Amino acid sequence: MTTDSTELVWRDATSDDATAIALLERELFGSTAWPQEMVREELEGPYRAYTVIEHEGSIVAYGGVLSVGGDGDVQTIAVTESYRGRGLGKQLLHRLLRDAVALGATRVFLEVRADNPVAITLYERSGFEHIGVRRGYYQPDNIDALIMCNRTLQEASE
Repeated sequence: MTTDSTELVWRDATSDDATAIALLERELFGSTAWPQEMVREELEGPYRAYTVIEHEGSIVAYGGVLSVGGDGDVQTIAVTESYRGRGLGKQLLHRLLRDAVALGATRVFLEVRADNPVAITLYERSGFEHIGVRRGYYQPDNIDALIMCNRTLQEASE
């Protein structure tokens, strides 16, 4: 567990965080939010690393990565509205990339909503490249997902 100068606490997520994360999912992702049981399964599943960032005991950001057979996949990254613009998304992404490497990944994939230019820019600046599109991936909104891959994990996870 680490604390920075703004009193943010970084720690590994546990299944006890499932309820709080599911509430944030609904707040941040609306119709595409993961239900609480899916969040719990992710937090308890093998080959995964999840991190939460807290301020005064409340989760303000979270993210997770899955890594199997040398391939990692960023499962989710979320930062609450009031904590955006502070670099937490970038820091969290880089921690997830380090976690993926520790889990044996040599490359990491992710899907991002095609209508989310802020996230797309973050991923591009962190070494991710566009490799494809999943048409209508985000339902029920029928929004495409851009598939991205980072093959330069040493640079991105530093």
